[in-house]
Amino acid sequence: MTDIGIPRWANEMADIFRSGTVSQFILYGNVSDWVHADATDEKNSLFSLNDFLTKVMFAPFEVVLAYDRGKGIRTLKGGDLFAQFLKIFDVWHHTSYSSFPSLPQNDPGKVLELGNLLPKEPKRVLELIDRFLRSGLSRTKNTPDGKSVSDPLKVAIIIDYVQYLFPRTDPAYISGDMVETLIKVLDWASDRAISSANIATCLVCENLSDLNGQIVENPFSAKIRIDLPNAEEVKNFIVKITSDIEDFKEVCDIDRDSLGQKLEGLSRVDIQNLVRRATKNKRKISMDYLRTVKKELIEKSAFGRIEFVESSKRLENVASHREAKTWMYQDAQLIRRGKFRALPMGYLISGRIGTGKTYLVECFAGEAGIPCVELKNIRDKWVGASEGNLEAVFKILHAMGQVIVFVDEADQWAGKRSGGDGDSGLSGRLYSMLAREMADTRNRGKILWIFATSRPDLLEVDLKRVGRLDVHIPLFAPQNLEDKKELFASLAKKNRIEILPSEIPDFPEDVDLGGNEMEGILIRASRMYEMQEDNDQKKPAGYFIAEAVKEYKPMSHAERLEFMDLIAVLECTDAKFLPEKFSRLDSAAIKKRVEELKSLLAE
Repeated sequence: MTDIGIPRWANEMADIFRSGTVSQFILYGNVSDWVHADATDEKNSLFSLNDFLTKVMFAPFEVVLAYDRGKGIRTLKGGDLFAQFLKIFDVWHHTSYSSFPSLPQNDPGKVLELGNLLPKEPKRVLELIDRFLRSGLSRTKNTPDGKSVSDPLKVAIIIDYVQYLFPRTDPAYISGDMVETLIKVLDWASDRAISSANIATCLVCENLSDLNGQIVENPFSAKIRIDLPNAEEVKNFIVKITSDIEDFKEVCDIDRDSLGQKLEGLSRVDIQNLVRRATKNKRKISMDYLRTVKKELIEKSAFGRIEFVESSKRLENVASHREAKTWMYQDAQLIRRGKFRALPMGYLISGRIGTGKTYLVECFAGEAGIPCVELKNIRDKWVGASEGNLEAVFKILHAMGQVIVFVDEADQWAGKRSGGDGDSGLSGRLYSMLAREMADTRNRGKILWIFATSRPDLLEVDLKRVGRLDVHIPLFAPQNLEDKKELFASLAKKNRIEILPSEIPDFPEDVDLGGNEMEGILIRASRMYEMQEDNDQKKPAGYFIAEAVKEYKPMSHAERLEFMDLIAVLECTDAKFLPEKFSRLDSAAIKKRVEELKSLLAE
């Protein structure tokens, strides 16, 4: 293998192969993208993965064969040597794989593909490839002094879409044919005769979680992750594909360096599509265009498993929650200044329904000035698909450079350590993947997790520990008249209801009113206002707001709301986040009351 001007993952692969201990590689991740390599003997520096492996990594090899269930066997290099083997194989086994009229001089292997002469079934194909590999091991050559010495054939095998040959499934459902082919591939990795020769096998898939566990956990193979390009690689790629544009400022509002940072998180194929889509349609690459198309491409590549949270709001738009705002504002400044070591790995935002948890996160994202994505449902009905979805999401998050990851209703989303009896352990596997990713300190300052829930007690303790969700911020309904009026005015502005400061009512201090209740009062008042006859007797909005407050009936779920408040208090990691009403409560008394409420609510 060569390592001249090649990506990091390819250098790792070359180093491992040269050690002579491992010859089977599982390539996963960004496998459908262009590979950029400054190869000295190729004019083009952009390759598909198979072309890169054939022309660059396996340049010294004599034969390169590729196989997938759709196309069957393809000879990417050394078709003449493979054709010679087939002729001998036909004689001994009475087959007709080589029964073609003539071989073209430029590429004999193409006749095999065009003539559809070779099998496509995995069992027959891998048996044929295995015979070819082992026959190549016994090849000899004569030295100048007439001695015969061993000269094994240098062969590389590339199996694409390997997850469709060996999908993740329960061992009880593996067919006899799949067992035979699985053993054969495992044998290629563990057979010392193969691993010590110039023979390499590459198994290519997007997600490891889609692949049979026997292959993934095989100690004789190396797992090589192909990442999405980073900001520097994106910039270099943009320079390459826009080199024919004389005045780049005419087609793009920002320079190439800034564009590279903005497009981090996309594959080279997507970046090329984005740029060409604009230039071919004579459309300027503006910031609005970048935001729209990048959002579209990333959500598409994640198959709808993530959704961009776009926010122009800042923390100053949040009413009340003063201590929470102060803390998050300080962390937003640390993000902007690049002081990653001082940042937490994540936040847990808890509190009763209607306290503005989601809104606080949106405003924090706007304050920090980095992308924010919300994780959606990643569960799938097919075995292994859910794990593959989560792995694909992680791949995108890593490539985005800096990102806030928001998980709403986290108690429902995150799964359980022990899994569940009804989901065949899926919840446990997803929980394990999530917990491992959240605890990776290499992500500090790059991936900031924010979980929001009204039931933090249902989250596994391991997820809530320091090193995953370090800072637990409880949110409560406004506790005094000043905060209630501030929140009411903010909600009126949000709903475009014009009211004067004097029209904001004096809410009873002994009634807990959250944002959703106040919004309900505003909408009710607005309805009464709009139902008036349009004449001189029309009453102002303030009149109907006062009427709506008088008619307001507190929610009938007071005990459940109290329960949510108290468990948020118990989860809090800093007393400064607690209003005086809760900060002076004894922890033992809170726990006792929580148990009483649990019994009352049949929790």
